[in-house]
Amino acid sequence: DFEGDSAYASSAYAGSASGSLTETLSSAVSRGIEEHGRTYAAYGNEEYGLPIDEEELDRIDMSHAKYIMLLNKKLFLAPINPQPQRILDLGTGTGLWAINVADAFPSAEVLGLDIAPVQPQWVPANCRFEIDDIEQSWVFGNETFDLIHARDLLLSIRDWPNLVNQCYEHTKPGGYTELQCVYPKIRCDDGSAPPDSGLFEFSRQALDASTILGVPLGACTRYADYMTAAGFVDVVEKRIKIPSSAWPKEKRLKLIGAFEMHNMVQGVSAMSLRMFNKAFGWSREQIETFLIQVRRDTQNLRCKLYPNISMTCVCILTAR
Repeated sequence: DFEGDSAYASSAYAGSASGSLTETLSSAVSRGIEEHGRTYAAYGNEEYGLPIDEEELDRIDMSHAKYIMLLNKKLFLAPINPQPQRILDLGTGTGLWAINVADAFPSAEVLGLDIAPVQPQWVPANCRFEIDDIEQSWVFGNETFDLIHARDLLLSIRDWPNLVNQCYEHTKPGGYTELQCVYPKIRCDDGSAPPDSGLFEFSRQALDASTILGVPLGACTRYADYMTAAGFVDVVEKRIKIPSSAWPKEKRLKLIGAFEMHNMVQGVSAMSLRMFNKAFGWSREQIETFLIQVRRDTQNLRCKLYPNISMTCVCILTAR
């Protein structure tokens, strides 16, 4: 089992080599930027679309639990070397994935990168975190990592081809890069959701707004193209339907749907506030009014809605 809470409490953990990093960051970076009643990251060359406050961090941890269940308690799908030496987590967030991987692979040095100092200080001895903007040039040597992982880099990446190229350059021969992301184009197969569902409208508006802002939420549909163009081989793409609420009868899918419903109800405001304000000029009041119907329809179990999660595993068979 992968229970995130134990990563914060076990006496077997040592302080991260970067544990004092948050103490040495400037107070401005540590505090973040206040907008629309939420706190956003103050580091990086571009604005990150999602907040970094406690409410959002709780949602990220819940989303991690959803992914673990979706992948049948696996942390990733790539068939990596069972004794990996170095693993990189891009946009690590609260660091739970990196912590779990460090526990599962004690042979590996696990590094998590993020623009926000929101990771715990007490982590496995083989895990550390650094504050960095992954859209800038990486300072690691080429062919460094056995596995590069990124999950749900929503509203954060403006140049996906460049990011994927950097992944290619820094993945070892025979290593893997795995990208995981929800594609928030909501669908319904059986007509149980009306055409004017708030979720359909939110999906349309979010896809349009993110494109206007240069951080398209539909980028995940082109991951395979970006990877092939970068030089990756054996590109494997797996698409999984996940329910948007607890409407399925099957127990596992019902629980996954409950996780996703919580993710949507709690996270829809976080995704919307900065995005719709910057793209459309909507006020906070306009946005919250719009989201009332979105939340209501999310919790309507009669509507059998689902987004797609797109996961792409890539294997490099030879050096560049």
